[in-house]
Amino acid sequence: MPAHEELAVWQSFLPAFAKPKFESEKCYGIAKAGKNDCQTANSSCAGTSKRDGQGDAWIYMPAGACDRVVGGSLQPKRS
Repeated sequence: MPAHEELAVWQSFLPAFAKPKFESEKCYGIAKAGKNDCQTANSSCAGTSKRDGQGDAWIYMPAGACDRVVGGSLQPKRS
């Protein structure tokens, strides 16, 4: 299978919450358990964070919004 076809197959498995169409940023430390948007240092995939507020788990937020959320960080935090 040519590489571009293989890539298309893999992209079909991307979750519906792939990078949003709005200007966004990754906000760490605020996702509820199991609601993170992508893999973390301790979780293998989206939706697999183990606890609320896990420091390396992130969700997409509108650009500029993360700093306005209590506990939000633009960088991963130690859990």
